[in-house]
Amino acid sequence: MKNVIIIDALNMFLRSYVVSPHLNKKGWPIGGTIGFMKSLQKVARDFDADEIIVAWDGHEGSQRRRSMNKGYKGGRKPIRFNRRMVELPEDKEEANKGFQQVRLMEYLNEMPVIQLIADFTEADDIIALVINHPRYNGWKKTIISSDKDFFQLCRDDVQIYRPIQKKIVTKQTIIDDFKIHPKNFAVARAIEGDKSDNLPGIRGAGLKTIAKRFPYLIREDEYEVADIIRDCAMQGKKLKIHENIQNNEKLIKDNYAIMQLQFPNIRPMNREIIKNAINDFDPYFDKIKFSQMLAEDDGLSLNFNDLQAVFRKIKR
Repeated sequence: MKNVIIIDALNMFLRSYVVSPHLNKKGWPIGGTIGFMKSLQKVARDFDADEIIVAWDGHEGSQRRRSMNKGYKGGRKPIRFNRRMVELPEDKEEANKGFQQVRLMEYLNEMPVIQLIADFTEADDIIALVINHPRYNGWKKTIISSDKDFFQLCRDDVQIYRPIQKKIVTKQTIIDDFKIHPKNFAVARAIEGDKSDNLPGIRGAGLKTIAKRFPYLIREDEYEVADIIRDCAMQGKKLKIHENIQNNEKLIKDNYAIMQLQFPNIRPMNREIIKNAINDFDPYFDKIKFSQMLAEDDGLSLNFNDLQAVFRKIKR
């Protein structure tokens, strides 16, 4: 079976950006860029990748979800450098973060990697679309991200690798750990809420409680918010959780609309762009240009020979 790894780009980049002290020859922090490529090299080797996809949030990527909930992703603290390693004023630090992301995209353009980005589209939706691309029928798909939102996409041919936890998440581990089937994970999360995205949930309704009170969510049958509401209404002896869910039906439905990835919200034109980027991919590796860029960024700590070895497998 062939393998494709699909990287949640910003998720991986920010991990390296925060912790890596690497500086380029001008003394400008470049650790997010170099650290990302080291991580890419590792996961490509570990998962024996035949193709590599890197998905970015596009311009105004969160616009649709913010139109449903103005507080979506609100209140997040700025991602800052580890202060023990580098000290920059906040405005320069933000400028450097943008510089590093652009520089990383320039590197990826010279590598045999499919880089996907579309305006008004989040990486989550791109990844949800990619796993169903006809090219990858019969392939093993591994999503590289620490984001729990992807748990709902797990199935026999799709798994998640969470780099921080160093853990592979599969359909079966989700069922074993949460007693909830991946097909019903978005419904359960809509009830629970998501603090990281500033989406409030139902008080006292964590995933363990939800699995206990609605045990049928472990089945492969796909349930909707309406099914949960109906179940709560039919309870002879109602618990507080049943009342809270009934009283907050709109909140849960709004959360679900934001969280669900089974039907990626991508404009038709952008779907076509993504499809063509995969179909027309040319796995060319410009070794000379790449080496020159590494020298400019003093990035020789990246093992170039290992990187070439990983890329030799990528062919069309």
